[in-house]
Amino acid sequence: MARKKVQVSSRLFLGQASNYRAKDVLKHTFAIGSKKCSNNLKQFLATSYHAKPENVLLMANGRSALAQALQTLLEPGSGVIINGFTCYAVVQAVKFAKMEPIYADIDEKTLNFDEKTLENAYKSHKNAKAIIIQNTLGITVDIKKIEDFAKKHHLIIIEDLAHCAGATYRDGRKVGSCGAAAALSFGKGKSLDAITGGALIMNDKTAKLKGQPATKHPKLSDTLRARFYPLLASIGRGFSKIHLEKYWYGPLIKLRFIERAVDAKLDYGHRLAHWQAKLVKKQLENLDKQGFTPIRTHRFVKDRGACLAELAKNGYNFREVWYDVPVSPVRYYKALNFPEKACPIATEVAQKIINLPTYYPYEKLNRAIKIIEKYEEKA
Repeated sequence: MARKKVQVSSRLFLGQASNYRAKDVLKHTFAIGSKKCSNNLKQFLATSYHAKPENVLLMANGRSALAQALQTLLEPGSGVIINGFTCYAVVQAVKFAKMEPIYADIDEKTLNFDEKTLENAYKSHKNAKAIIIQNTLGITVDIKKIEDFAKKHHLIIIEDLAHCAGATYRDGRKVGSCGAAAALSFGKGKSLDAITGGALIMNDKTAKLKGQPATKHPKLSDTLRARFYPLLASIGRGFSKIHLEKYWYGPLIKLRFIERAVDAKLDYGHRLAHWQAKLVKKQLENLDKQGFTPIRTHRFVKDRGACLAELAKNGYNFREVWYDVPVSPVRYYKALNFPEKACPIATEVAQKIINLPTYYPYEKLNRAIKIIEKYEEKA
């Protein structure tokens, strides 16, 4: 009997400023910066990823950086292999670059594609010219095997660091230093979180960026949303504990005081704000000092709807699942014609994954973990 699909996606998909504690909210809200802050961030990224500062662009968001990398390295109409368990922003970037997204199924243990699923995707799409590696939820791929596959089929590797900034591969190399380009996102709930923004690092010394780099000041409306979101979200987390968050976030979204994470537009013209660059550099320095922590801890459960309901009765709101459809969120997924038959593992995983939100102190999660273990799928 087929598993009944239970849609749990919150229409919000906000991240709820999960990386921000009270002191972080204040620092973010009142942060100031100058052009020097942006130059310092560019130099820091260039040094960290062995690139030239002029090959580092600070951009409006991560998807813009990803699209810029694709347009610089590939011709229109190229096929781009991406993870079959991903965010709509990745698909959006590929399509914006006038290229075809090719979905590769995943391994359940790593939530990433491997050389076998890449081979299956490549066989049916010989127009493939590149692979985007996303290292889902901070779990890294076997980079050596992916590199061997890419070399065999003459594919360009682009690394998406939205989930994995600061991580290292099994062979000790830093994630972001292995491909022709690396795209970083500083958006809501990412491993580097400044609410908005992103960066592109071109590691391919022969590639020349197409178009002008982002130099315009951020839009005032976008700046205000980015500056005050942690404060608004910290209040929203309080409402989430009593399951009334929609009455807080709903009007704010409707009035455009808040933008949902996946709804951001691609933007090549506007750059990251200087004050956000200052905050991101500090976060990067902390990553180097403290080591890397995955963006979300996940478990697999048999009846996610019942599990989430029991968690809710005990005061836990875990409804923002990453991802409850193979390409999240649901409101975009329906129009994608995602090949579920070609990606059965990604489709199955999307029905049983549950995440532990990072805004709960770990010591307060003991009861939640015990509830999840009752529903947990055993190996």
